[in-house]
Amino acid sequence: MSHVHYIDSDVLGFSRLQQLLEDSYKLALSEEAISNIHKARAYLNQKQKERKDPIYGVNTGFGSLCNIKINEDKLTYLQENLVMSHACGTGDRVDDSVVKLMLLLKIQSLSYGYSGVSLELVERLIDFYNAGVFPVIYEQGSLGASGDLAPLAHLALPLIGKGEVSIDHKIEKAGLLEEKFGWKPLVLQSKEGLALLNGTQFMSAHLLRNVLKTKSLMKWADTIAALSIDAFDCNMAPFDALVHKVRPHKGQVETARTIRDLLQGSQLASTQKQNVQDPYSFRCVPQVHGATRDALRYVEQTLLTEINSVTDNPNVFAEADKIISGGNFHGQPLGISADVMAIAVSEIGNISERRIYQLVSGLRGLPTFLVNSPGLNSGFMIPQYTAASIVSQNKQLCTPASVDSIVSSNGQEDHVSMGANAVTKLSRVVDNLERILAIELFNASQAMYFRLPLKSSDSLEAVLKAFRLRVPFVNEDKVMASEIQNAIDFIRNHKI
Repeated sequence: MSHVHYIDSDVLGFSRLQQLLEDSYKLALSEEAISNIHKARAYLNQKQKERKDPIYGVNTGFGSLCNIKINEDKLTYLQENLVMSHACGTGDRVDDSVVKLMLLLKIQSLSYGYSGVSLELVERLIDFYNAGVFPVIYEQGSLGASGDLAPLAHLALPLIGKGEVSIDHKIEKAGLLEEKFGWKPLVLQSKEGLALLNGTQFMSAHLLRNVLKTKSLMKWADTIAALSIDAFDCNMAPFDALVHKVRPHKGQVETARTIRDLLQGSQLASTQKQNVQDPYSFRCVPQVHGATRDALRYVEQTLLTEINSVTDNPNVFAEADKIISGGNFHGQPLGISADVMAIAVSEIGNISERRIYQLVSGLRGLPTFLVNSPGLNSGFMIPQYTAASIVSQNKQLCTPASVDSIVSSNGQEDHVSMGANAVTKLSRVVDNLERILAIELFNASQAMYFRLPLKSSDSLEAVLKAFRLRVPFVNEDKVMASEIQNAIDFIRNHKI
């Protein structure tokens, strides 16, 4: 039986979001949300009757056409034309998992009662979410400023019986939804098309996907680094709490503590070392991983604020008797956050690849390229090449998108965030990190065989044992691509 999550004004946090996604919750509106939506719509309807002057987005054109007033009998056409004309997405199709997040975040934003939409519209979005009906959306098309106009137009198209949807990963025409579910196409009321298209849900959903995935990858980064530290026979002194007490960056202190905990009880860690110092890629794990953690804290706070906000335009304030046209759809906070996160995440991959390189270099009593009979066998020579190529690509993807802006809408929208480009390339950086860490784990596991009979800590040995069921010791050359993919699948599916 499915759990039900009631949409209300409570702050939606990461743990709750993870729970909603993993446990397949259904959505429903709380009484509070229903009341707020009704009040705003009733107020907007009343204002349309009373006011003689135009209200932007309600009975006017859009963007640079904002001064053109539209007759009352054309308002439904106005909203439907807006949705159709703005559905200009192209490029790769957005994954259903991200579209699901977009639906959730759009529902949350509309539920606060500052958008002036009808209850019927919000409930239809909930129907889509609960039934697993995901509008077909494309990656390219948003400037991230008037909201994510093009992708959100594709999100809205099926509401009026147009466009395409994905159901059980099969693409269907949206016109079939009435036959399949009994959902008649909605007749959009004033402001509703604009409320659907204005908003930052494309950027927010992608950033949320990457934050949730990176939370898991950061745990893996520490765990795999700890394994590599033992595999490379490193000193434990750099992780001493005293070192970090005198430079107490929060992420640095946390990471050093994590490494100490992971290596507690390791036979390898407690042996007498021949080397006074270790390369920075091992010795400076707390400083590098910690700096990324601190950057991610800023990103997470920005994202939490965004997904618990109203980001369409204009905003309807019934109690204050105001309808205000502002700029909450501008994606600059998300664009900068995504660019910062790309740099921070890329550095975790960068230092990981350096540890991979050290492990295959024939140092510290390990065989060259971590294989018996090097020369006859190339061993782990080329996995390091692969990691290096991915790291290089990540560096290229870290060029900030948010520093760019191109004028649009006849100069009315003269500064845009390019946040959509920032979040889509961030997704590639995060996915690349997963691949790099998988290669490091593959290398560290192989190196640990050459340390036997000495062992690491109980917790790390448990990870090794589970990993080796998927990726065994490489005794002689074999096709390594399948082993790397097995390592990626292991990181993706194994809980630590």
